[in-house]
Amino acid sequence: MAPRSLLPAWVMAGLDVLFPPACAACGREGDPWSDAPPGGALGPSGICGACVAELVATAPRCGRCGAEATGGRCRACHGRPVDHDGIVVLGDYGGGLRAAVLRAKRPAGRMLAERLGGLLHERHGAAIAAWQVDVVVPVPMHWRRRWLRGTSLAETVARRLAGDARLPCAGLLRRSRPTALQNSLPPEGRRANVRDAFAASPHRVEGRRVLLVDDVLTTGGTVAACRQTLVRAGAAAVFVAVIARAGRGGDDGDPDSG
Repeated sequence: MAPRSLLPAWVMAGLDVLFPPACAACGREGDPWSDAPPGGALGPSGICGACVAELVATAPRCGRCGAEATGGRCRACHGRPVDHDGIVVLGDYGGGLRAAVLRAKRPAGRMLAERLGGLLHERHGAAIAAWQVDVVVPVPMHWRRRWLRGTSLAETVARRLAGDARLPCAGLLRRSRPTALQNSLPPEGRRANVRDAFAASPHRVEGRRVLLVDDVLTTGGTVAACRQTLVRAGAAAVFVAVIARAGRGGDDGDPDSG
C-alpha cells in the first residue's frame, strides 16, 4: 500500500473509519468520527497528546551532557571534556519513556521506534537544522548482537529522523570488535570498554557534519568513543541526538547504551 501521505484525502478518511488511528505509544484507538484517540489528537509522529506530554521533557538541559539543568550547565559537568558539538534529548529515562524505549528495542516495537524518531524531530528539528548537519549516523551494534536482537533501535530512530529532516542516513560507523555489555559494568568502566571499539572510513566521513543518533545516554562513553572515531576520520563536527538521558549512577536498562 502507498504511504498515507500519497493517498487522496477521501481514501485516508475511509481508512480512518475502517481502522481508527491509534497512538503508537499507548495503543489507544480513536473515535473514527473525531480522528483522535482518547489521549488527544495524534501529532505528525503518530503519538497522542497525552503520551507526548509524558515522553517529552520541557525543562532546560545541560548543553554538555543533556541532563536537566538550570541555566544550561549542570554541576556534574564542571571541568569535564565535551564529547560533542551539540546535543538534543527527548526526555529523561524513566516512567513512560523508559517503558517506550524498552518496547521499541524489540522487533515488535519497530513502529514505536520509528514514531520516537519522528517525535525527536518534532521536538528538536529546528536545532538540528541550525547545526547544518550533512548526514545522520546511528550508533552501530556489533553484528552478532544485532542478529540476536533482530533490530536496532538507534538505526530505526536515525532513519526516521533523517527522513523527517530530509537528510541522508548512512552507516558511517561500524563496531570493530565486540564489547562487554555496558550495563554489566560500573559507570567508571564504561568508557574503557568501548574505547577503540568503532571504525570509520575517512573517505566517507572527511569534512562532513555528522548527527550521531543513539537511544539512551548514561555516562556518555559510547558517544565519546564514536565521536573520537569520526573526528579521527575527518568529521568537521559531531552532534548528538538521543531519545533518553539516564542518570550516570542509575540502571539504563540497556546493555548497549553508555
